[in-house]
Amino acid sequence: MTTSEEDLLPGTRRALLHRIAVAQAEGRAPSLVATVVRDGRAVWHGARTSVDGHGPDERVQYRIGSITKTFTAVLVLRLRDEGLLDLGDPLEKHLPGTGVGEATIAELLAHSSGLAAESPGPWWERTPGSLRPELADVLGKRPFLHPVGRRFHYSNPGYTLLGALVEKVRGASWEEVLQREVLEPLELRRTSVRPQAPAAGGWAVHPWADALLPEPTEDLGRMAAAGQLWSTTADLARFAVFLMQGDDRVLSAETVREMRAPAAPGEAADVADGVSYGLGLQIQHRDGRLLVGHSGSLPGFLASLTIAAADDVAAVVLTNCTSGPVVSAVGADLVRIVAEAEPRIPEPWRPLREVEPTTLELAGQWYWGTYAFGLRVTADGLISLEPLSGNGRRSRFRANDDGTWTGLEGYYAGELLQAVRRVDGSVSHLDLGSFVFTRQPYDEGASVPGGVDPDGWRGVG
Repeated sequence: MTTSEEDLLPGTRRALLHRIAVAQAEGRAPSLVATVVRDGRAVWHGARTSVDGHGPDERVQYRIGSITKTFTAVLVLRLRDEGLLDLGDPLEKHLPGTGVGEATIAELLAHSSGLAAESPGPWWERTPGSLRPELADVLGKRPFLHPVGRRFHYSNPGYTLLGALVEKVRGASWEEVLQREVLEPLELRRTSVRPQAPAAGGWAVHPWADALLPEPTEDLGRMAAAGQLWSTTADLARFAVFLMQGDDRVLSAETVREMRAPAAPGEAADVADGVSYGLGLQIQHRDGRLLVGHSGSLPGFLASLTIAAADDVAAVVLTNCTSGPVVSAVGADLVRIVAEAEPRIPEPWRPLREVEPTTLELAGQWYWGTYAFGLRVTADGLISLEPLSGNGRRSRFRANDDGTWTGLEGYYAGELLQAVRRVDGSVSHLDLGSFVFTRQPYDEGASVPGGVDPDGWRGVG
């Protein structure tokens, strides 16, 4: 994935370079690389390094830590989309004998399974995976710390279980399945389980001195599905495009949208900070912008993948130090810089190719009680229902084959909207999940629950 000097304005490029330069200098990172994605491709790459003349390019591998979890989630959702499992299935149904099989697949994906954050024993990120050869060694004697499904609690062992689930259902190793089903179709040729030259070495930077200590690079064994991968800014840029648009060879656009939707109950502090978790993706509201993606860290490395789907901008930031730059904040800033300096130009308005009379008949003003709503028929084949004032419930709806419509978001997601017709075929009212919408407030000619006072509207006198 190559970039061009013409992809962004000079002022934007300088602002991006300034941001990563500050991050590398103040964070005392041996090196820091970043890429920005827009319009489905990389449009900027930058690098800062402590070694003159050795600026890493977009092909240099860094360890990406927990961004690996998003790849594992993609594999699990492929199994769901193929009908081989359901996200509501308990783990025991497909991977028996773990001792934690009551947790559902969705709960494991969203970190709401109640499992511990870490594996017991020596620090798993800095010791060989051979110390934890079996799932029982990863889980330990007290795997659950919280009630299943009640709260968000980040769990690395939870994603180890998901990796084992993939292996059980596919009958092949997690690494083989990942290579065949994700890396090859998306042409992520520089993403691998073990480092492939050129690859950055991982370093610890002394907190009180400008001195370095090399970090060990361990094979995580059973824990691989939670944090093993190495990748590049170019490959992660392609992966970001996939997470925004989908790719029918891997997952549909509808399924990647599902990944980006909140799926776990947040802690009070997380809710206050606008942070939640989807299916393998972290979600954050920052500076009025919805960001999804994932961060990653392993000894010697920090990584961040940040996506603002509404702005069609994403950023990848990789560095080779154990602590230093807050790469998730850097990624969010890179997205903000591009989105604000060069806002997305909307597609031209285009009319419908054809209009169904029975659909056009629904357009216009409707009332739920005394609340006024507008129903619009849009060129993408959907209808939208939204309040004419205030911040009430709103949603778009997709047509079904039987003349009904299904809500796509918000309060009405999954709810059924149907036009109720009179004997002569004209529309009496809309029924939306039992809510009645009429052409006039409390229309006496429609089937309003509770009826309408026969004396109608009146004054106070």
